[in-house]
Amino acid sequence: MKIVIAGSSGLIGTELVKSLRAEGHEVFRLVRRNATAPTEISWDPSAGVIDRDALIGTDVMINLAGAGVGDHRWTSSYKETILSSRVDSTRVMAVAAAEIKPQVLINASAMGYYGDTGSNKVDESSPRGGGFLADVVAQWEQAADPARNAGVRVVHPRTGLVVSARGGAWAKLIPLFKLGIGGKLGNGKQYWSFISMRDEIEAFKFLISHIELSGPVNLTAPQPATNAEVTKAMGKVFKRPTLVPAPAFALKIALGEFSTEILSSTRVIPQKLIDAGFTFSDPDVLSAMSTLTIKD
Repeated sequence: MKIVIAGSSGLIGTELVKSLRAEGHEVFRLVRRNATAPTEISWDPSAGVIDRDALIGTDVMINLAGAGVGDHRWTSSYKETILSSRVDSTRVMAVAAAEIKPQVLINASAMGYYGDTGSNKVDESSPRGGGFLADVVAQWEQAADPARNAGVRVVHPRTGLVVSARGGAWAKLIPLFKLGIGGKLGNGKQYWSFISMRDEIEAFKFLISHIELSGPVNLTAPQPATNAEVTKAMGKVFKRPTLVPAPAFALKIALGEFSTEILSSTRVIPQKLIDAGFTFSDPDVLSAMSTLTIKD
C-alpha cells in the first residue's frame, strides 16, 4: 500500500515508518521543506499547502503532527501552538483526503478528551470531559470533518501515555529511577492509562486493516494502573527503591498548568480494540514497564 504519514519524525512516527516499511509498504513522509528524497512530500500545514499531485494513489493517510504538550510550560502562546499545530495539520490532511479518497485517514487524537475521570472507567462512548486538553481534542477531531463528509473512513486513535525509553514521559522518568530517586507523583492514586510502544504500533496497523473501525478508538492498555502501581513496577524493572515521592506542590511549581495533567486521573478502557479482537502484547503495567529495558 501507499501510505503517507505526517509527523513521521516524532516518537510514534519514527517507529511506525520503520515497521510499515519492514512489511513492504511504500511509505511517504510529509516534510515542511522542499522534498529532497523520492519518499518525501512537501507541505506547509500553517499555510494550508500540500503537494496534492504527490498524494495521488494514496491508500492510507496518517496524521501524527502536533506540538508536544509536555515540551514547554503552558503559556497562552504555547497553548495556542498546541491547538493550532493539531487543527491546521488535520484540516489540510482532511481536505486533501476528501479529494484523493484514500481507504482511510487515521488522524491522531488523545485520551485527554475524557478529562479527569477519577477512578471511573471511561471508553469511547463516554462524554467529553473538561479542561484545556479536552477542548483541544474536540476541535482536533472535528477538523477532520471534510474527509468524513466526503465518505472517507476516518479514525481518531485516542492514545494514552506511550511507554518508551526514547521519548515522552518515560524518557524523563527513567534516569530518576536508575538513580534510585524515582517515586510516585503526588499521592500516586491517579490512574495512568498507558500503552507500550509495540502495542501502539500494532494498534495503528490494526486500524488500517480493520475497516469496521472508525471514529474514536482508545489506544491504551486494557488494564490501566495508578501512578503508585506504575512506580512500583518501574522500581521492580530497574531494581531500585521508589521511596521518594514528588509532592504535588513541587510539580505545580516546576511544570505550571501542565502539572494538572500529570496529577489528574484518567482510567481509559480500549473497548473498541477489545471488541474487534486486538491482542495486546503488554496488557498490564509490569509487562509494559518491562519493555523499557528491551534493546533493539
